[in-house]
Amino acid sequence: MTRYIFVTGGVVSSLGKGIAAASIGRMLKSRGLSVSVLKLDPYLNVDPGTMSPYQHGEVFVTIDGSETDLDLGHYERFIDVELTSLSNVTAGQIYTEIIGKERSGIYLGGTIQIIPHVTDAIKGHIKALAEQSGADVILVEVGGTVGDIEGQPFIEAIRQMRGDVGRENTFYIHVTLLPFLGSTRELKTKPTQHSVQALRSMGIQPDAIIGRADHEVGHEVKDKIARFCDVKPENVFGLPTLDSVYKVPLYLEEQGVGVTICTALGLPETEPNLAEWRHIAEIEDETEDPLRIAVVGKYVELHDSYLSVAEALRHAGFHHGRKVNIDWVSSEQIEEQGPERLLAAAVGILVPGGFGPRGVEGMIAAARYARKNSIPYLGLCLGMQVMVIEYARNELGLENASSLELDPDTKDPVINLMEGQAGLVATGGTMRLGQYPCRLREGTRARAAYGKELVQERHRHRYEYNNDYRIRLEEAGLVASGTAPDDSLVEIAEVYGHPFMLGSQFHPEFASRPDKAHPLFREFIRVACGVLREGEQYELPAESPVSSSDSINGSGNGVDAREIGSVASIEER
Repeated sequence: MTRYIFVTGGVVSSLGKGIAAASIGRMLKSRGLSVSVLKLDPYLNVDPGTMSPYQHGEVFVTIDGSETDLDLGHYERFIDVELTSLSNVTAGQIYTEIIGKERSGIYLGGTIQIIPHVTDAIKGHIKALAEQSGADVILVEVGGTVGDIEGQPFIEAIRQMRGDVGRENTFYIHVTLLPFLGSTRELKTKPTQHSVQALRSMGIQPDAIIGRADHEVGHEVKDKIARFCDVKPENVFGLPTLDSVYKVPLYLEEQGVGVTICTALGLPETEPNLAEWRHIAEIEDETEDPLRIAVVGKYVELHDSYLSVAEALRHAGFHHGRKVNIDWVSSEQIEEQGPERLLAAAVGILVPGGFGPRGVEGMIAAARYARKNSIPYLGLCLGMQVMVIEYARNELGLENASSLELDPDTKDPVINLMEGQAGLVATGGTMRLGQYPCRLREGTRARAAYGKELVQERHRHRYEYNNDYRIRLEEAGLVASGTAPDDSLVEIAEVYGHPFMLGSQFHPEFASRPDKAHPLFREFIRVACGVLREGEQYELPAESPVSSSDSINGSGNGVDAREIGSVASIEER
């Protein structure tokens, strides 16, 4: 019988319910249990794909092409699972589904109500995930906080689940804020008491409470919460703000959260294997002389806009035993001040994805700065496109080269609208989304990083590298090192003779894990480890697939551009 753990939040949002749920998933998986996760989002958007990054952070893309909440990124990274559209359900999806059935006559003239129709639909999604995944445990996180009017049907649905599947198969965890009052120098429990009271008024008595605070939560505070909230003292846990989210599973495990859940649900109480996570925590604690990587984007004011990128950089740092410090650099500031002032301290430059023309010229300037100064560069989606634009402008002499997204009237659209995207009116879920294959070219950085010919990566874009300019760019030294298997779409481009300058049309950050850094990030950080920024000459690591002495006309591991006469010849190679 599948067990269900429901995680709710109280007092304020952004407490870290997603991290708490992901950490619980990691603790259970470390005991040999299979785990899947579902995020219930009460907002009326069908998905976050059309929402501003400033409001909702990044959009995480699943392998089947669903645009989902960023918490799914936490779930995948912590639990090391590949989730699908079944793992994110919004109120917009639920109401669209129900109204569609009503318009089709499915309900046979009945009155459509929150109970039972909406709650049954929510429960149906929960049970569908359990059936399809076959997991031992399904973790369900309810977005928002208890008391939000839009969240009430979701709270009622998870309340009903206990009656549907049995008390012995359900466990409710409530995550609340314990604010610190400076005048009295104490953590206050009253907000938690009121939050639990609101939850109980809706029919749910939490089995455990996790108190979030910026300070350690002592036994007196835990006992007080237990007394006023009718929870066992041993089921009240504190979770202070830690310097790394990857320490959260370790911290909760030490307090006995894993044992408490397994005991309550009748799961095997085997010893958890969290050795790899302890190793990761030690790297961040012990590493000195961190690497400074500049992330140049248009949404840098809100770091969650690039959450998976930041985590993938950290993962690559773990792999090489180095801590990565990120310099968040606004591309608009580069337009105003120039790249020399803002990027001088970085040993690597990463330009992530984005949409629209704002700040793009600053990204192009950052790409040129990296190319001219032999600084490792990794471009993701838009970051790959601006790398192509910069190269076309400055190496092919196409001064007005651009993307049709940025300049619909450009005479040299080196980035073009994808076939099938023209004429689309709807904006939600209409891009190239999800996992697609990519074939890697022998003798390139990309092929050496992955160590194999065919890989699968996740996409989220509407524009692509324009093949009409491919031969000219190849001859100038910008080589398509990864393509769709039929060679129709350039997936990866890289600059020969540069220590590391590579861009991918896909989003490799979504597939990175703390203990399995993504190959492109891993190679990017490896080369960045060798960059010396104090006037000393750069030396490319000896094992690099393209040595610093290679040129496009050389005979090293690179490809002689003179051999490239057509796209067909590329296919033959």
